[in-house]
Amino acid sequence: GQAGSTADLNTASVALSQLSYGPENETRIVGQATFFVHPFSGRYSASLLLDFGPRIAQRHGAVEHRPLGRSVGIGAEVAQAFELDRLTGRCLGCGNPYCEWKCPVHNYIPNWLKLIDEGNLFEAAELSHQTNTLPEVCGRVCPQEIQCEGKCIVGKKGEPVAIGNLERFAADHERAHGTGELPPTAESTGKKVAVVGSGPSGLTVAGDLIVKGHDVTVMEAFHKSGGVLVYGIPEFRLPKAIVAQEVNFLERLGVMVECNAVVGRTVSLDELFEEGYDAIYLGVGAGLPRFMNIPGENLIGILSANEYLTRANLMKAYLFPDVDTPIPKGKNVVVLGAGNVAMDSARTAMRLGAEK
Repeated sequence: GQAGSTADLNTASVALSQLSYGPENETRIVGQATFFVHPFSGRYSASLLLDFGPRIAQRHGAVEHRPLGRSVGIGAEVAQAFELDRLTGRCLGCGNPYCEWKCPVHNYIPNWLKLIDEGNLFEAAELSHQTNTLPEVCGRVCPQEIQCEGKCIVGKKGEPVAIGNLERFAADHERAHGTGELPPTAESTGKKVAVVGSGPSGLTVAGDLIVKGHDVTVMEAFHKSGGVLVYGIPEFRLPKAIVAQEVNFLERLGVMVECNAVVGRTVSLDELFEEGYDAIYLGVGAGLPRFMNIPGENLIGILSANEYLTRANLMKAYLFPDVDTPIPKGKNVVVLGAGNVAMDSARTAMRLGAEK
């Protein structure tokens, strides 16, 4: 809507991760929502009112430093500003939905986009959950640009439909405003399954098996469940409260979660079978880093991204000395690599005070 208009305020769902906070921007607080008026377009956008501390302008190369334990701007919740009616309406409803075929779990993307467009957010979230145990997570961290959005026909002539943003919007809406009702489960089969690892793979398998009537136990080596969702992906990309709620949802369904269970050390696979498990799923992830085997890589101050992010995310080393785990902090930091993990490391370093 245009600045000053209130007709669509309830339909705008927005994140402004790059918003400049200068004198030319007007910020008004209305109830539980914040309405930002853009200086050039004159359009407003609405977001939840959250307290993230002092905001520093990001113009002219200035960088905003925030604690690692808190999300960075509203952009940690929604990747880019969007209006639901505009974005969902851009979907062509293709008879041969390439977005769906390219999705690894073949989400019914055009179907739940249509439901969102019609305002049926709960039905959209329910349909999304039929093929995806973790839509709130996937909507935030999946590489949509090379999967569903990368194959979107609309994207051939411009920006693709914001499938990831809309997926997590519907899932977040259901999580915040839904009844919390559990899905129906099949009668018990009497079969016991051990799931080794509580990362996205293990949680997905546990969710699929428990509704089929199997007895499922998830075994996690760390003291907290979630795997890479907890130790690897920073809070500003994936709020840990979402992961905790997903684990709690599985526990309510009947899944048993055991932390500090190092399968292969504290118990062997043969011993698990002897304890009565009929099947074992190994979802141990790719937790070991790959080194370059070059001189100096074992010097103090040089860490693998795995260790660096685990210290910051799982062990909350940014709070040292209030916590036991320290983490190196430097003004000039070099990150070798340019993938998702490297970007997470670079952004973490900036939040720990790096200037370059």
